[in-house]
Amino acid sequence: MSSESTRRDFLRISAAGLAAGAVAEATPAWASLPPPSPGGGEITVRVTDKKRRFESAAALAWGQAGKPSADTITLNPEKKFQEILGFGAAFTDASCYMFNQLSTDSREKLFHELFHPSELGLNVCRTCIGASDYSTEVYSFDEGAPDPDLKRFSIDHDRPYLLPSLRQARKVNPDLFLFSTPWSPPGWMKPNNSMLGGSMRKKYYASYAQYFLKFLQAYAAEGVPIQAVTSQNEVDTDQDGRMPACLWGQEYEIEFVKGHLGPVLKASGIPTKIWLLDHNYNLWGRVICELDDPDVRKYTSAVAWHGYAGDVSMVAKVREAHPDAEMHWTEGGPDYTSPDYATDWAKWGSTFTGALRHWCQSITGWNLALDEQGRPNLGPFPCGGMVTIHSQTKEITRSGQYWAFAHFSRLIRRGAHRFDSQSTLANIDHVACENPDGQKVLVLTNTAAARPVALQVGTMRAEVTLPDDSVTTLTWK
Repeated sequence: MSSESTRRDFLRISAAGLAAGAVAEATPAWASLPPPSPGGGEITVRVTDKKRRFESAAALAWGQAGKPSADTITLNPEKKFQEILGFGAAFTDASCYMFNQLSTDSREKLFHELFHPSELGLNVCRTCIGASDYSTEVYSFDEGAPDPDLKRFSIDHDRPYLLPSLRQARKVNPDLFLFSTPWSPPGWMKPNNSMLGGSMRKKYYASYAQYFLKFLQAYAAEGVPIQAVTSQNEVDTDQDGRMPACLWGQEYEIEFVKGHLGPVLKASGIPTKIWLLDHNYNLWGRVICELDDPDVRKYTSAVAWHGYAGDVSMVAKVREAHPDAEMHWTEGGPDYTSPDYATDWAKWGSTFTGALRHWCQSITGWNLALDEQGRPNLGPFPCGGMVTIHSQTKEITRSGQYWAFAHFSRLIRRGAHRFDSQSTLANIDHVACENPDGQKVLVLTNTAAARPVALQVGTMRAEVTLPDDSVTTLTWK
């Protein structure tokens, strides 16, 4: 099956679209809520369902446990797993263009809502090295005839609205972690002389490694340091030449990382990490082979995953082969044509839970913002933004993905560790984390009818009723 078709299938299954005639939402109800304070054994509750959006519900209390029943989720905070880096979405050229359409006051309010640690708290976000499919135009940082010495290199395209958006977000959240991805090298580095589709020429590996370095240096000089890069977005497809894309065979990525990009970044002293693959679960075998190469491992042991093809359990196969590897979930977003664009929080809650339960340390969605028709868009996919900014009215609506993120990014802090949670419940997804201050966070996603669920920690027990099609987050100390 083609990457395009699997990506469309995933978007239909896991994302949502903007319903016709949707109206702008008010500022989220939780924006003015005080932080949770579950002292004295109290369990605070936040719920998103058909009537509520991350709203407080009646607090719960721990009691003495009886014999565990079939509806019990057993929690073991002593058994810890990966450390959490954080959550976020992508500052595509298109998203930053839409942010720039807002008034200064509206943009400041939206950025506070999205990035401030007291609100949604997005803190792991992606940028594009040149054009992606969500850009106002096709561009690289070195356009024209072959220029192996990169004498023309310039990030001028990014100065009007992209770099200002990144600086503003980092001002709101100084702990913002940014990673950057190319959809294509400059066209002259490819046999088809175009950023649309095609593949990489090996003879330009050295120039391309310097291209990465110049990008990192130029962004840092603009006050936007980048903490990680991936070598290529979606290495296994050229998208049929319909958008910026580039094929990278397994041996090509290995040779580029260990022979060029890794050594160049190391010699520069820039502490930017390299993440491999940046593509689908079903390429897990390729990742194992790349990490098996000791020269690759000199420069990276991190992997970036998309969920458009394969199953999240395939991430665990890589973790079993390489227990020290870092895993990051780096792309997935709603479909603006789907009728449940604004209400598919449970689908995204399940997706995010699966990524965390299979060793991912961060979750980054696709476009932070687009207009009501998924624009700007070079094509060919009908992606929507985490938020929609109406092209004419500038009204802002929030996707179901946005509300799912609230249950994770608002309460799970950087430095948290996932801990063990077990059950045999059908249609109930669960993931538990302990924050650095000792606070416990349990996210429960119910994709079926309403039902009561019991929680057990050692000799303590509590019960919660999960509404149908809901995401519920519990916190306690």
